[in-house]
Amino acid sequence: MLSQLYIENIAVIEKARIEFSTGFNVLTGETGAGKSILIDSINAVLGERTPRDLIRTGTPFARVTAVFDGLTDETKSKLDEMGYSAEDDGTLMVQREIRSAKSPCRINGCPATVSVLKEIGPTLVNIHGQHESYSLLSPDLHIKYLDSMGIPDDLKSRYSDAFANMKKAKKRFESLDMDETQKARRTDLLNYQIKELEDAQLSPGEEDELGRQKNIYKNSEKITASIMSAKEALEGDDETEGAVSAVAGAAEELEAAARYMPQLSKLAERLKNLSYELEDCGGELRGCGSELEYDPQELDEIEARLDTIYRLGLKYGGGTEEMLAYLEKCRNDLAEIQLSDEASEKAQEEYEKYKSLAVKLAGEISQWRKKAAGVFTSKVKEELEFLEMPDVKFEISREECPLNALGCDKIEFLISTNAGEPAKPIAKIASGGELSRIMLAIKTVLAGRDDIGTLIFDEVDTGVSGSAAQKIGLKLKEVSQNRQVICVTHLAQIAALADEQYLISKSVENGKTYTKVERLGYEGRKRELARIIGGAEITRLTLENAAEMLRLSQKGKGFSVDE
Repeated sequence: MLSQLYIENIAVIEKARIEFSTGFNVLTGETGAGKSILIDSINAVLGERTPRDLIRTGTPFARVTAVFDGLTDETKSKLDEMGYSAEDDGTLMVQREIRSAKSPCRINGCPATVSVLKEIGPTLVNIHGQHESYSLLSPDLHIKYLDSMGIPDDLKSRYSDAFANMKKAKKRFESLDMDETQKARRTDLLNYQIKELEDAQLSPGEEDELGRQKNIYKNSEKITASIMSAKEALEGDDETEGAVSAVAGAAEELEAAARYMPQLSKLAERLKNLSYELEDCGGELRGCGSELEYDPQELDEIEARLDTIYRLGLKYGGGTEEMLAYLEKCRNDLAEIQLSDEASEKAQEEYEKYKSLAVKLAGEISQWRKKAAGVFTSKVKEELEFLEMPDVKFEISREECPLNALGCDKIEFLISTNAGEPAKPIAKIASGGELSRIMLAIKTVLAGRDDIGTLIFDEVDTGVSGSAAQKIGLKLKEVSQNRQVICVTHLAQIAALADEQYLISKSVENGKTYTKVERLGYEGRKRELARIIGGAEITRLTLENAAEMLRLSQKGKGFSVDE
């Protein structure tokens, strides 16, 4: 469960630390005080998308830290899978900073990413936002709720594999299924391209080598002049001594001097070796001359060859390596067309095989959904009756549809809120308050299908009042018996049933807005309930009414504001 939440520089909250308890926790306060900011903060630490404008004005970053304890096996398994682990005391600390650039995250002090938080988050907390009820208006999402009744993982996995393989095989045989005119046209084009590239007899690196040779031939006079000057510098001429002779002479002189001054012998040896190296350089220069001898026709042939490669490159993709790769592709495409009838037939057989399997598994899923729908309908109706909707008729429409990623069922929830009226799609019948209660009923039915430790309800009481609100509170209290429930509410009937109540209040100091979160004791709860009941003016009667609500809630009795 969520045991601690620390918020820093989130919107109007400068700093706030909240220690939640087990059981039923409620958050109350004036509209605009910052209750929704707490939910945004929890969403942030769970890896949800967080806008940068959530950072408090004038601060460089915002930070949210959440501590969880009593981790479930699913959470521990997910942590292990992602390369993390709980602390020795079994707790988990998740931290996220929100900055204008990157948003660093940490899990028990180790660096993490937002995507990792998003993977782990759903195993820790389930948030039912005040707008989620409106997802019931979209029939496409109804199948998700029904499947949450526990569709076997093995059945779902086998169907997903079969459906994916069926789509892959269909795509393949459709790509191979060309008519004869298309085949003939494509074959002619491939044959022409293959012949043109094969006749060119391209070789890897040929273009670079030809360019190098062309550059040498076109600059042969300059190269020759430079080589001759270098040779003269090394070997000398009739009038001057070259570097080879000069260095060799210097070595001989030092060898003679070394008889009297031995330390000169090493320098003499180095000069002698240098003279040998210079002689080798001169020999290589003499060999370079042969590479400069060429027939002018040879240069013309090189330029013609480069022009051919250039023209082919414009058609088939740049350099010789790219063109050779394209040639290989053309050969493969031609071979595939020649074998297309056989390949298409094989792909068709695979498609039929996987389609048959997918249809069979989709049928099994349909049968499972048919049974689950009966149980689901019965349980949801029980919950709705408790939530002051005794005359509601809740049904599930199940129609067969073409195979898709979820099977072959079109699922839609139908209701009738008045006796004698036929059930119709929820979008045509339910009001905002009814949607909230239907969603709470569904959440209650599905609550036992997972072991998530914390459920958060953000204004689930929207659009309801009186005894219906009281029943919602009692249902939330019931759900909190085996897991932590955190609820944002504006109704005294719900707040009075809480095990712990937190007041969110806002104040202005020195021109800046601050939000404070405090856990209320008995007197604080009584005054806050009185405020919710009576508004801005708290009277003796509203305080007495609030005290009576708290007294009855401690005994587990029902009550209403009018009592």
